[in-house]
Amino acid sequence: MAILNVDLGERSYAITISPGLLDDPALALKDYASKGRLLIITDSNVGALYAQRFSETLGRQQITAHILTLSAGEETKSWVQLEAVTDWLIGHGVERSESIVALGGGVIGDLVGLASALVKRGCQFVQIPTSLLAQVDSSVGGKTAINSRAGKNLIGVFHQPKAVLIDPKMLATLPPREMRAGYAEIVKYGLINDRAFFEWCYENGAALLAGDHDLAEKAIYDSLRSKADIVAADERETRNVRALLNLGHTFGHALEAETGFSDRLLHGEAVALGMVLAHDFSVEQGFCPNANAERLRTHFVATGLPTTLAEVGIAASGETLVAHMAHDKKMTGGKLPFILTHGIGEAFITRDIAMQSVADFLEDQRSKAPAIHA
Repeated sequence: MAILNVDLGERSYAITISPGLLDDPALALKDYASKGRLLIITDSNVGALYAQRFSETLGRQQITAHILTLSAGEETKSWVQLEAVTDWLIGHGVERSESIVALGGGVIGDLVGLASALVKRGCQFVQIPTSLLAQVDSSVGGKTAINSRAGKNLIGVFHQPKAVLIDPKMLATLPPREMRAGYAEIVKYGLINDRAFFEWCYENGAALLAGDHDLAEKAIYDSLRSKADIVAADERETRNVRALLNLGHTFGHALEAETGFSDRLLHGEAVALGMVLAHDFSVEQGFCPNANAERLRTHFVATGLPTTLAEVGIAASGETLVAHMAHDKKMTGGKLPFILTHGIGEAFITRDIAMQSVADFLEDQRSKAPAIHA
């Protein structure tokens, strides 16, 4: 068992990482059942695997599990589903002292976190992330949100969980595509400020994705150690520290918007391609050696992640994609900060990028042929 602390003063909490942690949900969750019950929200994919076991094992300890199951997919991060969740919680008489449980991937974590923040002006919630992406990134840090027609994660608040419980064994049922999507967020930590970790990923990523549980556990721990430090230093993204975690996201969110926030392009896939684009754009702007961008591209091709617009079926013009960026929540004073790079492990923030240069760059990217994956 490994425990990391997110040091935020009175909002501090522990991240527990342990294979088999959720083999007995009652043992893991009994301390959060303040009224002899737990309000658990999950999705149809995760619920089919775990809802019955959670209900039965909690019941044997005289803890009643009330479980709400939502549709799986990015479309669930919506006003309609937020209303459904808040109505359900209020209907069950949720109290602010109770801990609502988010059992699922990033979509469930984001949605339940936002609902928890809103109901009765703030309830506690516990994250049980079941996807690799959620285990290494979205479950930690307190960013909660839903999407709007205009863009990704535009409706949300910062609301830290009470605890994060991670069982890497849950990844055994995750489809390969979802594993690859989560792996992109692991690589991100190396690209931001830890070249040695990127090189570890370069050497071990294929084996991790092939099912090496020890490698996955190490990657989860190292990723969250990095994220916990960044969140502790800049909880609300006001000091130009936490914003580095958005590497690849400005491009990636535009791609997700163009594909309608659907399973045509998973979030991690969009981030992977977004990071490639950020490196290529950095090369074009004279910030980054081309060899660094090529090394990233080579690694993503080898691990089955997209590296060109053509691979994910995006034919939109550069102007269209930049129009999506205009709704980015990081826009300040009419300028959009970009996370670019001087090389692997050397990400930086700049607010001096002309949007027309981004549009021209993306227009050129349309002609790149799809990569050939092994």
